[in-house]
Amino acid sequence: QVQLVESGGGLVQAGGSLRLSCAASGRTFRSYAMGWFRQAPGKEREFVASIALSGGSTYYSHSVKGRFTISRDNAKNTVYLQMNSLTPEDTAVYYCAADSLSYGSNPNTYDYWGQGTQVTVSS
Repeated sequence: QVQLVESGGGLVQAGGSLRLSCAASGRTFRSYAMGWFRQAPGKEREFVASIALSGGSTYYSHSVKGRFTISRDNAKNTVYLQMNSLTPEDTAVYYCAADSLSYGSNPNTYDYWGQGTQVTVSS
């Protein structure tokens, strides 16, 4: 089993940056592809970005591509989401998740989820 704990959320002005971290427990972190999802009030959870086991391949939603960067450090059991040029539309609770099979955008394939961290972007 993998436990995930997100951190790094907060309040930032539009145009600013935040870096989210997701620390995973256990020795099997490198066996999981990792993803970031977000959920705004009244909306469904949506895919943000994902990264393959080795970190060699990444995948982004159209809405964040070019502004967000996902990375992972398998030695530290941590995955990151660097978020730049933030807009109020990025306001949401951000979740990291672990997938034992692939690094796709479908949340139903992910096996483990963190509790989420709030990101609020003011205009």
